[in-house]
Amino acid sequence: MLKVKNLSVHYGGMQALAGVNLEVHDGEIVSIVGSNGAGKSTAINAISGLRKLTSGTIQFLGDDLTGLEAHARVPLGIVQVPEGRKLFPLMSVEENLLIGSTHREAKQHRHETLEQVYRLLPRLKERKKQIAKTLSGGEQQMAAIGRALMSRPKLLMFDEPSLGLSPLLVQTLFNLIKQISSQGITIMLVEQNVKQTLQIVDRCYVLENGGISLEGTGEELLNHDHVKKAFLGM
Repeated sequence: MLKVKNLSVHYGGMQALAGVNLEVHDGEIVSIVGSNGAGKSTAINAISGLRKLTSGTIQFLGDDLTGLEAHARVPLGIVQVPEGRKLFPLMSVEENLLIGSTHREAKQHRHETLEQVYRLLPRLKERKKQIAKTLSGGEQQMAAIGRALMSRPKLLMFDEPSLGLSPLLVQTLFNLIKQISSQGITIMLVEQNVKQTLQIVDRCYVLENGGISLEGTGEELLNHDHVKKAFLGM
């Protein structure tokens, strides 16, 4: 589904990514893990079109997206749940959700998709008239995920979704990601919670110092000595 070749990104005079290669296949949950400053968010933002490349190519479903603006990638099926949620704080939950369905195909199926989102995330239906900034952190994250689903993604990318959530809500979040995957949506996950991430993913890339240092299945990396020492405190 997604093929990234020799991806390099510079900004602020610094090289954030250097020659990154990765693939995501249809139906997988694939993660990028690493420490703070490793370049995880830069990678996902480059795939979304929010960060310009220095070099390299990005292919999605066989088409070259390298020069395509971010807003033009959403109708193709590439959708991101951003770090920090980035809801419109003075709009209602339902208004935030509907903003996710502005491209033509999503708009055509808006009411059907909204009902699907409410079935998946019933708390949002209960809160649909509530102003977004008054939601709890967990509810805001659910609203951000619901808004992304309104775009009818083929590849749904999460950037640090568990940030700031309680342990109980983190578990709920990871269960939700698995549930979304079971509906046929391919998942790419950037996450600092390495242990729980490796327990749900099909494959994982470890990003260190702007490059891929390891890759393998979730189980392989969960049992890898370097991963256990560097990220799991073992």
